[in-house]
Amino acid sequence: MWLHRNLRSWALWPVSQLYRALIALRAALYKMGALRSQHPGKPVIVVGNVVAGGSGKTPVVMALVRYLQSQGLRPGVVSRGYGRTTTDCRAVLPHAEASAVGDEPLLIATQCQVPVYVARQRIQAARALLAQHPDTDVLVCDDGLQHLALARDIDICIFNAQGTGNGFLLPAGPLREPWPRPVDWVLYAGDTPPLPAATGGNKGGSKAPAFPVHRRLADHAVAADGTAVALSTLRGRPLHAVAAIGQPGAFFAMLEEAGLTLAQAEALPDHYDFDSWSRLSSNAEVLICTEKDAVKLWKKHPDALAVPLELALDARFLQGLKDQLLALAAPLSSTTPPAR
Repeated sequence: MWLHRNLRSWALWPVSQLYRALIALRAALYKMGALRSQHPGKPVIVVGNVVAGGSGKTPVVMALVRYLQSQGLRPGVVSRGYGRTTTDCRAVLPHAEASAVGDEPLLIATQCQVPVYVARQRIQAARALLAQHPDTDVLVCDDGLQHLALARDIDICIFNAQGTGNGFLLPAGPLREPWPRPVDWVLYAGDTPPLPAATGGNKGGSKAPAFPVHRRLADHAVAADGTAVALSTLRGRPLHAVAAIGQPGAFFAMLEEAGLTLAQAEALPDHYDFDSWSRLSSNAEVLICTEKDAVKLWKKHPDALAVPLELALDARFLQGLKDQLLALAAPLSSTTPPAR
């Protein structure tokens, strides 16, 4: 229903206008100062989306973190920790339970080896991270484009191949807020970018530049003990693929494009915990999954193989982001901005 405008979406359109009014009221309260945004004092990059469901934010966060590390910076990551059973502010340690910290923060902490903190209020996570890791140069917020309580310096909006869908707000369409909206950068998967966005104020009223994101599976899978298994060795063998991500069909399609045979392709709800899951197939079928699923699946099914997703960011985007950070570094290192 969210991909096209039809009778159901038009029937829900009046409800979406009520939702639009609530979004506008909330934004006005922040603008008037009735609700306050707070800045942690180090450059903040928010990686988010305006579309409900998965858009590939976490792989972009991981790619950004690795790029920042390659530039000699010390990044940290903050997140709400969606799907976790806890409600406090806490550090995400590499051997934590996904149920306690969230599967995506745990994946970032494990793969990128950077400080990661989760809290419902991202400013709490940011302050806790900086208190324990004061040498952190830049904070990357995984999701939170609509979390206005955290003041940010750079907004990056991610789109999957479905773009803005039918262009309607929830519940008539997939949009969490009206698009276009002010952002600094747009990254998208697919052949064409979504409608242009206004900038966040850094580019003199021009449109935010949009760059494609190139995603592909690695040529290997990873076992629970860290051993790499070439995908070529799995060709011709029946596989049971499982995915609890926003776009499971995309993962299955990439496996098939790699020449693998899927005897089972099991799509589960995003952030599924796997605690009560049992495999539909016999043990003769190789169990294969995403890295995000593996941090939960390996506890009970250590035979599963996780296939990493490789993501390439446009060099022009990375250079522009680097220039922004250099411009921010001097004023933010000399003074901590007041809450606003």
